[in-house]
Amino acid sequence: MTEIINMLSYHFMQRALIVGVLVSLCAALLGVSLVLKRYSMIGDGLSHVGFGALAIASALNLAPLAVAVPTVIVAAVLLLRLSRNSRVKGDAAIAIISSSALAIGVISVSLTTGMNTEVSSYMFGSILSLSRSDAVLSVLLSAAVLLLFVLFYPRIFAVTFDENFSRATGTRTGVYNTLLAVLTAVTVVLGMRMMGALLISSLIIFPALSAMRLCRSFKAVILSAAIISVLCFLAGVMASYFLETPTGASIVVANLLVFAILSLAGKRT
Repeated sequence: MTEIINMLSYHFMQRALIVGVLVSLCAALLGVSLVLKRYSMIGDGLSHVGFGALAIASALNLAPLAVAVPTVIVAAVLLLRLSRNSRVKGDAAIAIISSSALAIGVISVSLTTGMNTEVSSYMFGSILSLSRSDAVLSVLLSAAVLLLFVLFYPRIFAVTFDENFSRATGTRTGVYNTLLAVLTAVTVVLGMRMMGALLISSLIIFPALSAMRLCRSFKAVILSAAIISVLCFLAGVMASYFLETPTGASIVVANLLVFAILSLAGKRT
């Protein structure tokens, strides 16, 4: 207990816990819809775009989040349009955008600052990289994502389960699919600071898959995914602090263990 109190006495840890819990909630809520729509790899693709944007911002000495958030939002909308209105579909569209953005980011870094500590934290995540200003902006954006998800929950539910029926009843499915893509883009960028571009997609996928092993209804899966995501985040952060392991990887392992336990338990019942 004393060690936990000592851990919470650090300002960077307090910032990381507040932002991490909010981002975990956002990722879990959005992840359920993305997994059900078979679009779960969008998080991985957008994280590569985010890395490219953050690398360019670092090279030009610009505010990272101010550059990355609008860039990834544009990429998310473009990805949605590509997958729906062109011959390039689904995973191919994700591969094109993500690999291109990653290549541009790596070239930008190699021609300017080189692979320094800041750029490396974007790739692998770093709990120390979250400044006070970034934390404030992250809290505001996370709160906006959660608020929009709650406000438009009925519509998001409708386009998730039966998009054709929703369109037939007059629902503007394109608008809500775009909203889902934009919210995912914001969440990916916020989560990259701690999870890194290589691991952020796991924060979206694992809690949703784990919750689906526990519950059947959409609302129950949403709530379960949120709880699992937050608990795994806290467990990962504590393991990282006490075992001195990378934070992002520790959170992923915590999610992996929960998913494995629930999968094994489901097979025995």
